[in-house]
Amino acid sequence: MAEHIEFAGDFKLANITIRNHEHTLAVDIKRLVIEFNIYESMFANALTGTLVIADATNLIGKLPIQGTEILTFNLSTPGSPGIDCSTPEKAMHVYALTDKQQSSDGVEIYTLHFASREFLRNIRTRVSQAYSGRIDQMVSSIMQDENYLDSRKTLNVQETSNQDKIVIPNMHPFQAINMLQKRALSTIDNTTNVGYHFYETPRGFHFRSWESMCVDANGVPRDIKQSFEYMKVNMTDNSAYSAKKNKVTHEYQSVENYRFISTSHDVASNQAAGTYASRVISHNLYDKSYTESDYSYHNHYRDTNHVDGNKVPVVSTPVDFDDKGISDYPESKVSVVPTSRFVHGEDTGAFGIDVAQDGITESKRL
Repeated sequence: MAEHIEFAGDFKLANITIRNHEHTLAVDIKRLVIEFNIYESMFANALTGTLVIADATNLIGKLPIQGTEILTFNLSTPGSPGIDCSTPEKAMHVYALTDKQQSSDGVEIYTLHFASREFLRNIRTRVSQAYSGRIDQMVSSIMQDENYLDSRKTLNVQETSNQDKIVIPNMHPFQAINMLQKRALSTIDNTTNVGYHFYETPRGFHFRSWESMCVDANGVPRDIKQSFEYMKVNMTDNSAYSAKKNKVTHEYQSVENYRFISTSHDVASNQAAGTYASRVISHNLYDKSYTESDYSYHNHYRDTNHVDGNKVPVVSTPVDFDDKGISDYPESKVSVVPTSRFVHGEDTGAFGIDVAQDGITESKRL
């Protein structure tokens, strides 16, 4: 019989096994777990999670738990692959035990913190090496090098349009990749778009541009993956049910609660931060010249693809007697950045492209 979802929130979790640091003892702790959390974000380099344990068997002392244990499990929604952490390459690693307390009935309650292998590998190793070629090739090399992250997971990489010679000066691998992502330029539309992200999901690691999440390689907007709606829990919208949307699907798309992270639109703060307009003065150390590059929110907004299309969300109407809009004041924020040609014998600048483009490229990134 094919697996199917019986209700929204239905999941499969056969066991949660923890192995001691000597790998000689494995214990299924599923019955001890009262809360299980896994965290992933496009702004986080690795998967992390927590287990809240109600322990009446003194697992801490018997295993014992020292913060070097390995955690394996397979969590999924019926009919989907889910999060498979059952193999040595994908297993999670325990690194901390916190919030320990004794309940009234003699049960110890504590939180185990775990993360992917690469999370801890990143802390334990450093990259000191010179690289040459495309930025995405450098990232792949750091990920797979046995002296660095030595990752055995799938790496999904979007090819970068620029290449360069870069020296990584004794940095942790994630720190080095985060530095490289700031220099990476997208292959979509033009070579001055900046905005790569490096993150991990249950399907592996990803090094890709923001644009690639909005449009495909041809610049065509991607289809909406999922839409959600808010309704009170004790109410049922029978009109929403149809042959294409059954009760389970409808409940998966229902938002139980929400909150506004930012309750105000602070124009003054955004203006001072250079969101609407800024000026970057790039000082060329090679020929002792400098170039001023002005960024305008309205002039450059369409240089990058967005999830909401090309409609500029901020008005450009005059804000003062001089008939200028908020993006017409580049001196709102002024930055000075050094750049140079021929650092590694190449007639390029900080991004591996024409040094004259360094200023505007940096201003877009900022």
